[in-house]
Amino acid sequence: MCVGLSAKVISVKGDVALVDSSGAKREVSAALLEDLEPGEFVMVHAGAAIARITDDDVSETEDLAKEFLS
Repeated sequence: MCVGLSAKVISVKGDVALVDSSGAKREVSAALLEDLEPGEFVMVHAGAAIARITDDDVSETEDLAKEFLS
């Protein structure tokens, strides 16, 4: 099973993005996504931002995680 986390981009420097996922901030590779901007949401897997996602995707992911952990 592959697990990805939704995260909000805080800043981008070159190919590295600082993201916030439920209050946990970490640096991830941004090399797979062109022109990534602060404020966007991304799916993070294995230390890399792998896809842009929407606000609706973030909400759905958080709801599923809460349900799974309950």
